[in-house]
Amino acid sequence: MLEIKKTVLPNKLRINVVPMKSTETVAVFIKARAGSRYESDKNLGIAHFLEHMFFKGGDRYPTPRDVAEAVDGVGGMFNAFTGNDTVGYYIKVAKENIDLAFDVLSDMLLNSKFNQDDIDREKGVIIEEYNMYQDNPRAVLSDEFQVLMYGNHPLGKPILGDLNFIRKATTKDFVDYQRKLYSPANVVVVVAGNTTLAEVKQLVNKYLKLEKGSKKNEPLPYKLPKQFKNRLKIIYKKTEQAHLVVGMPTFGGSDPSKYIADVLSVILGGGMSSRLFTSIRERHGLAYYVGASHDVYSDAGNFAIYAGVNVNKTDFAIKLILNELKEIQESPVPEKELKKAKQAIIGSMALRLESSDAVANGVAHQELVYDKIESIAEIKRKYRAVTAKDVQKLAKKIFQKDKIFLAVIGPYANKEKFAKLLE
Repeated sequence: MLEIKKTVLPNKLRINVVPMKSTETVAVFIKARAGSRYESDKNLGIAHFLEHMFFKGGDRYPTPRDVAEAVDGVGGMFNAFTGNDTVGYYIKVAKENIDLAFDVLSDMLLNSKFNQDDIDREKGVIIEEYNMYQDNPRAVLSDEFQVLMYGNHPLGKPILGDLNFIRKATTKDFVDYQRKLYSPANVVVVVAGNTTLAEVKQLVNKYLKLEKGSKKNEPLPYKLPKQFKNRLKIIYKKTEQAHLVVGMPTFGGSDPSKYIADVLSVILGGGMSSRLFTSIRERHGLAYYVGASHDVYSDAGNFAIYAGVNVNKTDFAIKLILNELKEIQESPVPEKELKKAKQAIIGSMALRLESSDAVANGVAHQELVYDKIESIAEIKRKYRAVTAKDVQKLAKKIFQKDKIFLAVIGPYANKEKFAKLLE
C-alpha cells in the first residue's frame, strides 16, 4: 500500500512524497490554487494564458526550445493544465534525473520574464486553440453547459477566457496574477516515484525559493440557487450528429455523498455494460458514444449524462435518458449490478496507482483543494460501503424534475420540442 510522507516548510509550502520503489521513474508535480475561478471579468483567460507563458523560458532555460530539449534530452515527459480550481505543472523522468526536473520547473515558475513580444506571439496560439475548440461541437457544448449550470459565477466562465482580454494582455497582467496567486500557501509540491522525502525536501530548498508569508487564496463561494431561471440551451450548428448533455447540480468534493454519486454514474454510464449504453446504443442504435460522470469542484458539482446521437432522434434519446433516471429512482439497484459498479471503480483506481504521474496528480489535488489526503484504503472502504439504498436515495435527491438541465448542439433552430421534455 502506498504511504504518503508530508512536511510543511516555514514559508507554508507543502511537500508530499509518495515513495514507489517498484518504479524507475519520478513524477514531479507543482500545483497552485490559481485556476480560472480566481479570475475577474477584467482578465478572463489569464490563468490558462499564464500556464502557456511559463513555458517560454527563464534564466537557465531561456527559450521554449531550451525547456523542451532539457526534458526531451533525458526521455522525459512534461506538460501543464489549467482547471477551475487549480493549475498544474509536471515533469516525469527516470529517477536519476529528478534534479533536472526540479531545475526546469523552478526556472519556469520563478524566473519567467513575460516578455511582451513573447506574449504577443502566444496570443495567436491561444486564439488558434480557441478556434480549434469552436470547430469541435463536443467542446463547445461542454463550455455552454458550464455557463448554463453555473451562470455568472466564475465556474460558468470558459477556461480559455475572453478573446478581448487575450488580445490586449500585457506583461503587467501576468506579473500581477502570478504575484497574487502563486505564493507558498497556495502551492503544493508532490513527487511520486523512486525517491524519498529527504531527497525531495533538499531539492525544494535548493530550487523553489518562494517568498515568505502568504495567505490561502479563497475563491468566490458558489451557492446553489433555490430556483433556476433557465435550464435549457440549444446551440445551432450544422452537424451530422447532435451532441447533448443532461445534467443536474450536486455538491462539492468534500461531501461524503460523492462516493455514492460516483457509483451511480458508473451504473448509468460507466462503460459498455452500463444502463445508458445498453439502452441508447445497443438496444436502439441512436448513438456511438454515451456516458455519465460526476464532476466536482471545491464547493460545487454536477452530474452529467452526455451522448452523440442521430440528429433526427435527439428528443427520443433524451426521453430514454429521463426514463433511466426515473427507473433508478423507483427501483433499487440489484446487488449484482451494484457490486460490479463498485469493483469497476476500485479496479480503475488500482490501474492508476501503477502510474507515478497519476498518483502525484491525485495527491496534489487533494492536498491543494481539500487540505487533506484520504488514504487508498479509506477511499476503497467508502466505495465498498455504498448500498443500493444509498444509490436510490441520492438518485431521488439529485434527479429532481425542476433541477434537470439540458444542453444540445446541432441543426436545430427551434427549441420548443426540447423545452417540453423539461416540463
